[in-house]
Amino acid sequence: MFTRRNFLVTSVAAGSLLATGQAMAQGKGLIGISMPTKSSTRWISDGESMVKEFTALGYDSDLQYGEDDIPNQLAQIENMVTKGAKVLIIAAIDGSTLSDILRKAQEAGAKVFAYDRLITKTADVDYYTTFDNFGVGVLQGNSLIKGLKERFAGVKPWNVELFGGSPDDTNAFYFYDGAMSVLQPLIDAGDIAIVSGQMGMDKVGTLRWDGAVAQARMDNLLSANYTDKKVHGVLAPYDGLSRGIISSLKGVGYAPGPEMPIVTGQDAEVPSVKAMMAGEQYSTVFKDTRELAAVTAKMVDTVLQGKEPEINDTKTYNNEVKVVPSYLLTPHDVGKDDIEKLLVGSGYIKAEDLQ
Repeated sequence: MFTRRNFLVTSVAAGSLLATGQAMAQGKGLIGISMPTKSSTRWISDGESMVKEFTALGYDSDLQYGEDDIPNQLAQIENMVTKGAKVLIIAAIDGSTLSDILRKAQEAGAKVFAYDRLITKTADVDYYTTFDNFGVGVLQGNSLIKGLKERFAGVKPWNVELFGGSPDDTNAFYFYDGAMSVLQPLIDAGDIAIVSGQMGMDKVGTLRWDGAVAQARMDNLLSANYTDKKVHGVLAPYDGLSRGIISSLKGVGYAPGPEMPIVTGQDAEVPSVKAMMAGEQYSTVFKDTRELAAVTAKMVDTVLQGKEPEINDTKTYNNEVKVVPSYLLTPHDVGKDDIEKLLVGSGYIKAEDLQ
């Protein structure tokens, strides 16, 4: 016989089970997420995407941004360890500065994932999730050549300047080497002239990926080398640098049209996509950070279940102590005609944000 008392007992029991289920769903552990800066919209997107993924999987997240201050990032990571984070996901400001804190993390039982920037000079990093970074550079080099052929078909040699990313970010070297694998044969053949003579990451690197630094360097290159010559192309590895370079070019009279230099980029940031639509920037490289966040979250969840996560590269990323097991995603070249399909169509950028 079903009485009111039965109902109350059943209801309390069901409520207890529900509460327990909720606690289990939301109490699977703390994930520390350390991002380098909010100055680039891509890192904001990365952080938000990962919090969303981990929340859906039932984990708590501690998302912090170091704002390109190394001691600040170290303090944030140490705090995550103190709070008992089971996993640290780190996009390092400087991947060579983390050895001491990661040793403490490993001693505390935390797993460490390098996220889109390799952590170097330590054995205390378990996995690396990123894109094919050498491939990013290849896309940029090919895009630069494609643009030069389209816009300056009757000109030889093409006058080109090279920019690299931050020397404390291992990705910068992969981007540069990938691009140069495409450009060097044309330089050797005399089809491309590096008028300034500045080549190699020791000369073309841009600390902290700072667009203002890139703009100042482009100003100097133009005044020193192009008073009586035209620049035809600029290899830029990141949209923030591209915008600084374009500001410099516009400052000396270059404008969208048949003489606008070909400028590459990366990260499909909205201001740069708008610059592409306006004919200022030629291309960018789209790395779907939502996909990277999802892959990382899946790997973390697998590891915390005591299983081996899926990896697809065990050779490329030597951090000077070990080869870090990695999962590489595929980047995509984006020109003006690809914006609608690849960026808007995928939902990565809203159409109204490009108005």
